[in-house]
Formats: sequence, C-alpha cells, structure tokens
Amino acid sequence: MSPDFPPTAIQKFRMLLRQTGVLAIIWLCAAHAQGVVLEGTGHAVILNDDVDTARLAARQSAMRDVALKYEARINSSDTLENGVLTESRLTVAASARARNVSVIDEQRTGNLLRVTIRADMSQEQGCTSEGAPALKKRVAITGFPVLYPEQAQLGGLDNAGEVLPRQIQQHLLRNGQVQVLGAARVQLFDNLFDAPTQQGFDNRLTNVVELSRQLDAQFVVSGVIRSLAVADPAAWGTSLLDRMQRGIGMANRKRRFVADMMIYDGFSGSPVYQQRFATDGNWNAAPGLADGFAGGGFAGTDYGKAVAALVEQMAASVTEALACQPFMTRVTRVEGNRVTIAAGATAGFRPGQKLNLYRSYSHFDAPGATPELQDTGLSMTLNNVHPEFSNGTIPEHGGTVNIQRNDIAISW
Repeated sequence: MSPDFPPTAIQKFRMLLRQTGVLAIIWLCAAHAQGVVLEGTGHAVILNDDVDTARLAARQSAMRDVALKYEARINSSDTLENGVLTESRLTVAASARARNVSVIDEQRTGNLLRVTIRADMSQEQGCTSEGAPALKKRVAITGFPVLYPEQAQLGGLDNAGEVLPRQIQQHLLRNGQVQVLGAARVQLFDNLFDAPTQQGFDNRLTNVVELSRQLDAQFVVSGVIRSLAVADPAAWGTSLLDRMQRGIGMANRKRRFVADMMIYDGFSGSPVYQQRFATDGNWNAAPGLADGFAGGGFAGTDYGKAVAALVEQMAASVTEALACQPFMTRVTRVEGNRVTIAAGATAGFRPGQKLNLYRSYSHFDAPGATPELQDTGLSMTLNNVHPEFSNGTIPEHGGTVNIQRNDIAISW
C-alpha cells in the first residue's frame, strides 16, 4: 500500500528520482522497523577460471544493489504556521542491515557470473565506525548572502554573509569529522529571491558541480540570510523620547536572525538537505559599538549570544546530515590496472582499503541531466596513500571495463 504524501513530500520525491544514478529504485515503507524483503543482482568477471572468487565479488555487488534500493528513502519534517510552510527538513538515509540473505539465482555466461540474492533489510541504528562514516568527506562552505542588506546597517553587520560561513567552518574544523574547504566569497545564487526555499526544494545547481570539481569537494554547503530585522526600528531613535523609552525598558529591542542552509551533492548538484534556522534576542549594543557581525560588541549582546548558539547548531546539522552518507571521490587517472583517486590520508584512507568503482555517464539526449552511476562490479585496493590522492589496483585492465577519468570511487 502506498503511503500518503503531503504536496511538499511529493516534490522532494520527484527531486530524489532525478538525483545521482546510484538511486535505482526508491522504496518507501512506513514499517522500517520490521524490515522489507528486497532482491538485488550483481555481476563479476571470472578470471583464470576462479569461480569462487567471482561468486564472492558478484554477491558483494548484489548486496550493494539491495542496499541502494533500501537506503534511498525519504525522511522529511515540515512545520506549518497559519497554513504556511515555515520550515522543512529533508534527509536521505544511508545505513541498512541485511538479514536472512539467500542466493536465489546464479547464471554464468562465458566469463561473466550473474548472482541474484534476496535479503530482509532493516534500518541500521546509527553508523558503524567502519567504511564511509570513518572517512572525512570534503565539504566546501560558500557565502551566505544577506537578502535585505539594509537590515544590516544597524550594528554594521554588512559582513554577515562572509563571517557566518567562516564560523560554521570553524565549528566543523574543531569537530574534526569532515574536511572543510572555505569558499566564503563564492555566491552560488545569481538572484537571492530565486534561491531554493522550503516551497521549492527541487533545484539542481550546475555551479555546484563546477565548484565541487574545482575544489574536489563531495558536498557544498551554502545558504541565504533571510532576516536581520529589528522588531521596532523606532526603538533606536535619537530623540529624547526614544532615549527615555530605552532607559526605562519600554522599547522593543528584539532582533531576528533567519538563515536557510542547504547542502548539495557535488557530483550531481542536487540538494540533499535543507533547513531554516531562526532565533531572536535583545539588540542591546550601544550605538557604534557592535563592530560588525560576530565582533566583540556583537558577541556581547543577547542577540549575538543567541546567534552564536544557532551557528553551532547549524554546524552540528551539517555533521549529522553527512554522517551516514557514502564517501565518494573522483577517479583522476587510469593506467592499465592502476587507478588513482582524488582522496588520500587526509580523508582517513590507509593502504589495503577497498573502494567500489562506478562508471559515470550521461545520455546524449539529456546533456544537462544529472550523470548516472553504474556499478562496474569491481573494487580497487589502495596500495599507495598520499595526503591528497591515492593509487590502487583493480583485478583487470581498466580498458576492459572502460574505467576512466571522472568515474567515481565509493566507500560504503
């Protein structure tokens, strides 16, 4: 039975269907705790008539196929105020547990072995310490432009768009679970009013793909500061009455801070997370003493303290949203059975680790569409690990299976 979706969830469902070609089938089930039974198919090439090794490789490929079908499910949370959607959060799960795995079909055609399995899949509680969760994904943090610059005049907060992402970056660096690349002066949105909002969470930004290629980033974090507005602009008037009202506490000195934060997949440009963060506090800085966003005068205000707590929450949300995502990096060179990838020791790799190889391709009739990923059934074993890149080997010549530059290596 198909679950009922609110309109926003339908939009998100359509967006996910256009996301990376890794998503073969979307399986939405309300009773994940009980698990669902799925089938998956894997292929492997038989080398030197070693059927047992090929069978193991095909079975592992089939397990990845089942995991992909199960893991591509939507977790959404919407907040309505007076019938208007004010907050929306979307995550894509990336952890699963397989039970009762059985091989239901095995076929050999020449040197190609095809294995189909059936497994009872259920949600894993949290991420394990192995595989992708133990690796540091590369995240680029871009600017958060201010939608209404005139609101920044009080207190001289014109630098908020660059300081906010740098603060998020500092929190993430201290946390140490991702590699952070600063790009605070980069603005992803040509028109801030057209920037993705809760009502339109289905954008795919091509400039995200370009930026991620330049920085070798797997994810790009960006956003828009929607409001720095004060509740009552007259509360900071210079007249005698205004000063008297401030002195006796009658002036409304509340100030709002609202920012939308989005996380994009760097390989496809598709959004994988979005949330609106909001807070307020008393703007009790003396005139001329705020010295910019997050300056000493700013930080000493009730408003500044509320914003600082919210920024820490934003950084924690980035870590949480990416924790169980698979680690993905680009293939930069293929020479025979030797493959080089754009990730190394700084990401947490060590010699002997394995990554699965996926072929990246686009259809000629849809040149602007998201590239699709096809499992090659091959894994590379790392031999030499350098700080920013690694070399490894695959069981056969790369030309045989058409592995080439800009294909994708994935660790689950």
